[in-house]
Amino acid sequence: MKRIIIVGASSGIGHSLAMQYIADGGWIVGVAARRGDRLEALRQIAPERVCAEVIDVTAADAAASLGRLIARMGGMDVFLLSSGVGKQNPILDASVEEHTIATNVKGFTVMVDAAYRYFRDNGARGQIAAITSIAGTRGIGIAASYSATKRYQWSYLTAIEQLAHTQGVNLTVTDIRPGFVKTPLLDDGNRYPLQLHADYVARAIRRAIARRRRVVVINWAYSILVFFWRLIPRAVWRRMVLNVEHQ
Repeated sequence: MKRIIIVGASSGIGHSLAMQYIADGGWIVGVAARRGDRLEALRQIAPERVCAEVIDVTAADAAASLGRLIARMGGMDVFLLSSGVGKQNPILDASVEEHTIATNVKGFTVMVDAAYRYFRDNGARGQIAAITSIAGTRGIGIAASYSATKRYQWSYLTAIEQLAHTQGVNLTVTDIRPGFVKTPLLDDGNRYPLQLHADYVARAIRRAIARRRRVVVINWAYSILVFFWRLIPRAVWRRMVLNVEHQ
């Protein structure tokens, strides 16, 4: 059986992915997140094939916790990072910005690096997949830290892919860029357009991982949106008002 570890498996896209990989029957699934009770519920579905580990990606022991989970599973073929935060913050509340950066930059880097070191040191063919966002396309004023951290993630994954090639590591890096997905992350009282269902997104992600895709934008509508976003001159972009309607 192949072995996958999903960090951020307690809710949202990560939870949908965990459920689908467990239901598949052909995978040993490692699930990790901060909420141990939700991880235990996943483990109980197939205790012979599911291992759980409480991991807070911002904690000092995050990399060590991932190492323990890998050891209990007997190795890892795919590492999938679905842990992330973000919200609208037009007033630039410092606590929001700091939490976003701590999770999406520091936590992201620690987890990706730990997974990379495992594949490098064990000489096995591996895959690192991470859920980033189309928000990395341009800096978005109402979500400055979120869009900026997602751009960071894009660049970091590209760098890791180059590093793997340079060091002779047999690694595929998959950058997954959804748009708005109906998850607790968007349960903030705002009405977001073009929302996708988490199960639909999870199925698309599984296909992308199986095909060892490098960059994936989920849903054709978002592919078109990103295409036109890239074409907007900076002078025009700074005058644009990007917002979502408050319910």
